[in-house]
Amino acid sequence: MAMIAYGASRFALAYGDKTTGEQLWTLISWCLEYCRRKVNSDGVVTSDSDELEGRFPAGKANLNTSSLYFDALNSAVFLGRELKRPEPELRQFAQQAEAVHAAIERYFGARVQDFDAYRYYAGNEVLRAWICTPLTVGIFDRKQGVIQALFSPALWTEDGLASQAGSKTFWDRATLYGLRGALSAGETDRAMEFLAKYSRRRLLGEHVPYPVEAWPEGNQRHLAAESALYCRIFTEGLFGIRPTGLRSFQLTPRLPNNWDHAALRDIRAFGGIFDVTITRAGEELRVEIIREGTLSKVQLLESGKSIDVELK
Repeated sequence: MAMIAYGASRFALAYGDKTTGEQLWTLISWCLEYCRRKVNSDGVVTSDSDELEGRFPAGKANLNTSSLYFDALNSAVFLGRELKRPEPELRQFAQQAEAVHAAIERYFGARVQDFDAYRYYAGNEVLRAWICTPLTVGIFDRKQGVIQALFSPALWTEDGLASQAGSKTFWDRATLYGLRGALSAGETDRAMEFLAKYSRRRLLGEHVPYPVEAWPEGNQRHLAAESALYCRIFTEGLFGIRPTGLRSFQLTPRLPNNWDHAALRDIRAFGGIFDVTITRAGEELRVEIIREGTLSKVQLLESGKSIDVELK
């Protein structure tokens, strides 16, 4: 339910169609209420499984589920405003998001294998790849320790992130979330270094041309979702696009030190078609939003700073 609420609310916002948003609202709000009823006395969401569906231990409450619930609540506030939902309902979602954010730090925040990162569940004493999830939803309380852990020999292998420290099992989706999260947290050059390694290994190596689902399970078969997650490294990580409305989004762009420009062209989202270009301008970045060949917004900002974009 946390996954559905997270994905459906982000999709509804980016799709930019009010009717679709209204159709999905019942599903989203139902899933959020389901998760709310699963919140325990520690303030985190209980779950008998996680994204890996029992392949690795997940305890009675895992970090991934609570992180997705947090982001879904925030997206529901944005979507609910567009749909003119009652303010008390949206205020409740915002308060629940604040509460689960604090609970994630209290319950999961821990020193694991000498890294100030997260335990994946109560009693967990080894690093897990999914400690990256908070970074992808804007929780940066422990970003330094998490990034150090992700790119350490304890988790990073020649095939990306191991599902668990000491294991040979890997699922590409965790690596792709991790790279996106590291970029979102501002670790641009280091993340790009590991992204290049991953891309050479996976997309240009002997198993091409897509990310794989898992190994040894499935013998590295391809799955469409993993390829979409690779794209999100750039759209949400490097460019920092975060939907905030049916016609609006927040943009937090970054450029690696050895890049002078980057662009996303013919983006079809938020009810329009547009380009985003980033050009280095001294110590700042010049951001341009171009619609139908016309410059509609230009702004200079520091790397890692955000601007709000509205497509009118």
